[in-house]
Order: sequence, then structure tokens, then C-alpha cells
Amino acid sequence: MTTIHVRVPATTANLGPGFDVLGLALDWWNEVWVRPLPAGASDQVDIRGEGADSLPRDARHRTLAALQAVYAAVGHARPPVALRAHNRIPLGSGLGSSAAAALAGALAAHALLGEPLDQAALLALVTRLEGHPDNAVPALLGGLTACGLDDDGGVWFRPLPLAPAWQRGGLVVWIALPAVALRTEEARRALPRQVALPDAVYNLGRAVLLTEALRQGDPRLLRQAMRDRWHQPYRLPLIPGARQALQAAQDAGAWAAALSGAGPSVAAFAPPSATQVGPAMQQAFAAAGVSARVWALRPSPHGAQVRTLPTAEATP
Repeated sequence: MTTIHVRVPATTANLGPGFDVLGLALDWWNEVWVRPLPAGASDQVDIRGEGADSLPRDARHRTLAALQAVYAAVGHARPPVALRAHNRIPLGSGLGSSAAAALAGALAAHALLGEPLDQAALLALVTRLEGHPDNAVPALLGGLTACGLDDDGGVWFRPLPLAPAWQRGGLVVWIALPAVALRTEEARRALPRQVALPDAVYNLGRAVLLTEALRQGDPRLLRQAMRDRWHQPYRLPLIPGARQALQAAQDAGAWAAALSGAGPSVAAFAPPSATQVGPAMQQAFAAAGVSARVWALRPSPHGAQVRTLPTAEATP
């Protein structure tokens, strides 16, 4: 029987001032294998890597929920499946693990059904599961993206240019993930219900500068642009050591740094020569009494990838 293999990249969203709009795909991948089972069988779920000890093995699993949603959208009953997930993206990290799981399920179902939907329909479906598209869009398209919701609730999305030199290895995105539990819902509750006009103008200007800094590959402009008054001032106090880690990253040679999504991860944008950025962030968190894991990643120009495999190749 057909097995669908899906790879989905991690993502970092917001990028400072681009709240709920800007996102960047990273070269760090979750993988999922999905194989339909005969009618009457039960779902079989095998999870390896991040979340292996905590994720549900039933319909609450985000990949199975997305499978179900796509089948329902086209009016088909979902068959039972054998699902194997190899998770590299840490859960609850601000690196798009939930969106990656949902997108993997949606793309697997889409492939099994003969690809009846377009990109917009798939993204709308994943957005309904996620509540927002800013991780799902770069995970699907790759690279740097902008997205949002139209007046009618539909998803708009656009790829944005990233400097060729930064795509070819001239940009390292250091990720520091502190051992701090921060649910997206909690991070959302910390935000003010209204934004002062001067702060709105401040962020609008820097979001425009940020897209230009990333297009040109301009480190000085990137540092000026990746500043924010909309969400980070309210979220940083929820993450012990995060503010210090942002400063430590820049002191160690990073061009700019910001929370990754809602946090608790911190993302620092640096040249390859700045090899101490990750350790500096780790030390800043340690000084606040928090352990942290660090990774040096690169932007990914490629988004999610789908392959159809013979069953014999289904085991990773």
C-alpha cells in the first residue's frame, strides 16, 4: 500500500516587529510517514524524538486531526492509518512544532486523496486548527514569508526575498530554548488589548525596514529593524533570563535577536564567524537559574516536502 513521507521545517515567526505576519523557515525538519490501513483496523501511532513521552496517540494528535480535517473537507471518510513521526522540533518552543504537525497531516491526506485542494485551501484548513498562519505559511512555502487574514477570514500569503548571500550560508540563526514552560495561550494573554499610536507607528516602520534588511542582507539595518514594542515587552518578563540572552547574543557578535514566535526560544541572527552567540545566550539563561539548549541553524529556502513511497521504504 502507498506510504506518504512528509518533511516539514521548523519556523521562527514575528522576527521582532512583524507580529503575526512575518515568518522564516529553518533547516531543521520533522518527518512523518503515513500509510492507510484496511477498513476496520485501528490507528497505529509511533512517535520518536521530541514529545515521544508526552504526545497523545489518538485523534487528539495534531497530525491525525489534520488528516481528519482534510478528508472531511472533501467529503471522504478517513481510513485508519499507521503513523510514524520523527520529531526534531521541540514542543512548545516557539519554533512551529504544532504547525509542523498539522501541516504534515494535511499534506499527507492531500497526497492520499490525489491532491484535490490548492495551497490556499490547505493553509486555511491548517490555520483553523492552529488559530494563526504565521508558522504554517513559511513551513509550507519555505524561506521568508508574510501572511495574515483577509476581511472574510481567508488567508493571504506572500513569499518575500531573502538576500542570496544569506541563503547561501552567510546567515546563522542561533536558537536558545530555555527550560521554561510557556503556553501560547499564556503568551497571548500577556498582550495588551490596545496598542498606543506611537507604538503602532514604531512597529510599522521597523517591520518595513526589516523586510528591506533581509532583502538586502544588511546587518546594520537588521539590528535597527528587529526591535518591537507590540509583544516582546510583555512576554519577556514571563521568561527568566530572556532579556539578558537577547543582549548577550548581540554582545557576542549577533546582528540582531528577538523572541522566536511567542517564545520561550530566543532567535539570534549572526554571521557564521560569531561562534559564541549560542554559548553566550546559554550562559545568560544559566545566570538567571534556567538551563537552555542551543542550536545553530540556517534559513531553509525549501518548504514542506512530500514523497510517495513503496511500503518497503516506509521505515525510517
